[in-house]
Amino acid sequence: MSLQLGRRAMGFLVTACLAAAGGLLLVWAFQRTLIYFPLDHVPSPSDVGLTEVETVTFPTEDGLVLSGWFVPSRAAAVAGTVIVFNGNAANRAYRAPLAATLRSHGFQVLLFDYRGYGGNGGGPTEPGLVADARAARAYLLGRVDVDASRLVYFGESLGAAVAIALAVEHGPAAMVLRSPFTSLVDVGRVHYPFLPVALLLRDRFASLETIRDVKCPVLVIAGDRDRIVPVSQSRRLYDAVRAPKDLVIIAGADHNGPELGAGEEMMAVVVRFLSKHIDDQAHRN
Repeated sequence: MSLQLGRRAMGFLVTACLAAAGGLLLVWAFQRTLIYFPLDHVPSPSDVGLTEVETVTFPTEDGLVLSGWFVPSRAAAVAGTVIVFNGNAANRAYRAPLAATLRSHGFQVLLFDYRGYGGNGGGPTEPGLVADARAARAYLLGRVDVDASRLVYFGESLGAAVAIALAVEHGPAAMVLRSPFTSLVDVGRVHYPFLPVALLLRDRFASLETIRDVKCPVLVIAGDRDRIVPVSQSRRLYDAVRAPKDLVIIAGADHNGPELGAGEEMMAVVVRFLSKHIDDQAHRN
């Protein structure tokens, strides 16, 4: 009798293990649908409050064509040019308030969508998004109205990791990181504590390791009520920066709250930081 029960228990254990393995295999196969949340439809710039905008396209190194909006400055003297690296959801239209606020302070802005977002071809991956960032930078440097010494990277959440990767290769005059994480593995452990995230993830965005090689001034902004990226991760990333740096924690701000979209407090900090460090960079050149 005990032998029969033992066999049944072993059979149950084997079945449970196979089911768990099958579940992990599904998670591994479809993990990018759990990470990236693109929206294909992009409204017109005027529909989201932007006027006098150029719709632009540019190629990537692996043969895709990405679309974006170039928002020119209305100032007589352009303060700088900002590339916005989006987070993992929606598309460039959702960053229109940020672009409008930056423009009002004399900046010109490139809003663009990664592969798989905003109707662009391809699908998002870590190397793919970094390639898209390179393409955006190359496009801007090919414009006669862009001063390379006044180029700024603005990355939000996932886009902060993309901006860091690009900054290691091609340093900007300054970089703003909004709600940055230490790594995608660390974020995954917060939201999926029951999964062996470190073993499963293909896209890792190990920003805590790479930020140490960034040479430009860095502003880190985070909300103390962030339910997506714990503020502790943004603080750890800030601590690892070896270049000139500032840290601002917005009280009461959640990850996707208006305070971190283009909130007055955040934008005042951003403009003040950029004005100081871009001018310093220009004087050095």
